[in-house]
Amino acid sequence: MGEGRRAGDIRAFVLHPDIRGHRRGQSPEHALGEAMALARALPHVEVAGGEIVSLQKPRPGLLFGKGRVAELGAKFTAEGIDLVLVDGPLTPIQQRNLEREWDLKILDRTGLILEIFADRARTREGVLQVELAALSYQRTRLVRAWTHLERQRGGLGFVGGPGETQIEADRRAIDEAILRLRRQLSKVAKTRALHRRARARVPYPVVALVGYTNAGKSTLFNRLTGAEVMAKDMLFATLDPTMRAITLADGAEVILADTVGFISDLPHELVAAFRATLEEVLDADLILHVRDIAHPETEAQAADVRAILESLGVGQATPVLELWNKTDLLAPEERAALLKRASRAGDVLAISAVTGEGMSALPAFLARHLEGEMREAEILLAHDAGRERAWLYAQGVVRGETQEEGGTRLALRWNARQAGQYAAQFGELREEGAPEASG
Repeated sequence: MGEGRRAGDIRAFVLHPDIRGHRRGQSPEHALGEAMALARALPHVEVAGGEIVSLQKPRPGLLFGKGRVAELGAKFTAEGIDLVLVDGPLTPIQQRNLEREWDLKILDRTGLILEIFADRARTREGVLQVELAALSYQRTRLVRAWTHLERQRGGLGFVGGPGETQIEADRRAIDEAILRLRRQLSKVAKTRALHRRARARVPYPVVALVGYTNAGKSTLFNRLTGAEVMAKDMLFATLDPTMRAITLADGAEVILADTVGFISDLPHELVAAFRATLEEVLDADLILHVRDIAHPETEAQAADVRAILESLGVGQATPVLELWNKTDLLAPEERAALLKRASRAGDVLAISAVTGEGMSALPAFLARHLEGEMREAEILLAHDAGRERAWLYAQGVVRGETQEEGGTRLALRWNARQAGQYAAQFGELREEGAPEASG
């Protein structure tokens, strides 16, 4: 986009309102940079520039003061701007008034993220969730969505009776569409529950990659699995989870799930709408929190990720490990200090998904934390229990077997998770001897 404007491109300008006392936990400069990166994720959009606008307090009618609005309007006209993106919430009145003042299309932060979600969603449920969130958002903005709102609606009364205003009819149409989408989503949720139950029978643990958007999750996923997941330097590059099997250092297989990137100040209604997209996280046996450790706001980003995980209901029972990614972007002395810190922490691994540094240690790192406390046991299976025997061998937990008159005696070494999976699939198993063994 830096090589001149392409035909069909929309020329956009990003404004970050820096309201005294309303900062989101990151500096205005980094907030603006993130908002511009969000804008670049929109298709056919050329980001012409961005600006921080300092405010003592937001004005109810225009957000900005009249003088600032006039000054910005002249700038947009001079630079041929088609779209203004305001990095924050706008009330419907503010949005309508600014569009009138500047004669431009305007999106606030929620609208911008919705546009990106709509472009990126791939699964049936993802698409439906985007539509539902978009309609709920649009419903609050009917005050500015039409030029004919005060016109009386005529007709025969099939949709709305005589005298119903257009805004009432539009709201009714949106409510009907929302109801229809919720019915469709309930059907999709039932199908997903069946898929999840089927996946629970697969004897492999699920490891979910989470992290702030643009932390390098998809690059890491591609390196580990060889999958061709979109891995551009673009916010929200992945919206629907992608799952692949990988083999760890001890020969065990795990399912790796790549998920949508988190972001600060993600509007609550969007977190709710995309709960299903992040459902793999809720079902995971282990969560890998991928961090862009070279980013100046890495601590604030990590705090945002932890807050969203908590809001999704990820409990203390699910272990969370950190991967400090992008070590290749650090200065040598900073990198050396970071590697020392990571080596002292048992639940952290420093890597570069781009160069491969530290990646050779990742399979053993995962295996160590997934294995849990191992114990030994002996069980006696009936001679006709072929499925049970095959499952145990597929898990790699059988250390030996002997044939007896009453059946097949198996010596096992497994952890509580594997024992629980066996019980869920085949029923409780009576162990005949279980001497403890350290992992």
